[in-house]
Amino acid sequence: MDISIDFDKCCGAGQCVLAAPEVFDQRDEDGVVVLLDDNPPAGQTENVVQAAAACPAAVIQVRV
Repeated sequence: MDISIDFDKCCGAGQCVLAAPEVFDQRDEDGVVVLLDDNPPAGQTENVVQAAAACPAAVIQVRV
């Protein structure tokens, strides 16, 4: 799985953290997404894809 994030466009909505908390977090100071695991296990694929789909700014791209 290849995950890429456009950090400059992140609006800090936190939907990614709700969908895949083992893979995404948010910076305390501004809420911008933090990628915790750039190579998550296959069992996280569905959650990561849901996180990308739920992102209101569409900053997460996932290639499975």
